[in-house]
Amino acid sequence: MPRFRTALLVTALSAAFIAAPLSAKSPEETAAAALAAAPVWDGHNDVPEQLRGRYSNVIANFDFNDTSKAPPTDWSGVGMHTDLPRLRKGKVGAQFWSVYVDADLPQPQAVVTTLEQIDVVKRLVARYPNDLMLATSSADVEAAMKQGKIASLMGMEGGSSIDGSLGVLRQMYDLGARYLTLTHSRTLEWADSATDAPQHGGLTDFGKDVVREMQRIGMLVDLSHVSEDTMFDALDVAKAPVIFSHSGARAVNGHPRNVPDAVLARLKDNGGIVMVVGLPAYLGEKRRQWGADRAGEEARLKGLWQGQPDRVKEGLEAWGKAHPEPKTTVADMADHIDQIRKVAGIDAIGLGGDYDGMETGPVGMEDVAGYPALFTELARRGYSQADLEKIASRNMMRVLKAAEAYAAAHRADPPIEYPEKD
Repeated sequence: MPRFRTALLVTALSAAFIAAPLSAKSPEETAAAALAAAPVWDGHNDVPEQLRGRYSNVIANFDFNDTSKAPPTDWSGVGMHTDLPRLRKGKVGAQFWSVYVDADLPQPQAVVTTLEQIDVVKRLVARYPNDLMLATSSADVEAAMKQGKIASLMGMEGGSSIDGSLGVLRQMYDLGARYLTLTHSRTLEWADSATDAPQHGGLTDFGKDVVREMQRIGMLVDLSHVSEDTMFDALDVAKAPVIFSHSGARAVNGHPRNVPDAVLARLKDNGGIVMVVGLPAYLGEKRRQWGADRAGEEARLKGLWQGQPDRVKEGLEAWGKAHPEPKTTVADMADHIDQIRKVAGIDAIGLGGDYDGMETGPVGMEDVAGYPALFTELARRGYSQADLEKIASRNMMRVLKAAEAYAAAHRADPPIEYPEKD
């Protein structure tokens, strides 16, 4: 090869080497950079429910530094999904703790139980001042993150927690609750649930006033758990962004707890977000179908072996061995994020794992430590660092600030009033 051609080749190779993406980050590095700049703001975690179910809200001997051997409940085994070291490993910088109460409780009792759950959250935060900070505003969240603490907000899961009273709603806000999921698993006298027989075709007039009053005072309207008609009615009324604290995309998994594309399209105009859930039955469609098949087999066995629960149990175990549960993975969770981005845009995505409110998260994200794996998967799919920062917490911060701004602009509006209930 002539000398000048060799020189040209060396020069070209050198230029290519210099121009090569030496600064390009691996998916792991992109995820890490995003989470360092914008820690995860999780929309839904059921630690308070575990404190009630496992410890009867007596937490003097509860160790939030290690919950791996927490005593079992009647629906979950030994150990919890959440503790301080795993929150740190998962890069969680802000957490909505769900002050959930059973939807089957009489509503006056639900109010009392919700107050007890608010109390236990505050006591938990007070016990760990170096790691947790109570937050009731976007400014509090920013301050907590700046101090390296986990901002601890509270959300009520289910309108039974206000017992049909706007006065109770306002007092819950004053105590620190910053969202209300309009329903849980049961339809209320003013709102239809996604998983119960509809009675109203969405929201009643009072239900619409609940939405209006929530936004007037600055409480986030959470549409997880509500029916599709309730979603539309709430969006018709809403003047500030709404949230889905822990839901997926129904186009990926047909469970009624997930959000239809038509609602996602409306959400883009509203400015709200879907905080993507980690519950396997809501993520993988094969897992959802398997669950329905298992329920059908259980019903068949109960009909076949009436009064013989051991035979039913034996038959169901045999069915399970012949039909193993399909695995749901981090990739399934990312599929929901892809769908929401496709329909509503990158600004409409957040995260709401539902940890300690389910048996396990997806493979690779079994507990709160797993969030970096999801961000790595998203980076592998081409999401930029800026995209990932939005998903992690910047979208949720924008939504809360918008809700606060709307409330500030309407501070002089009179409260919505209804006669006292008999």
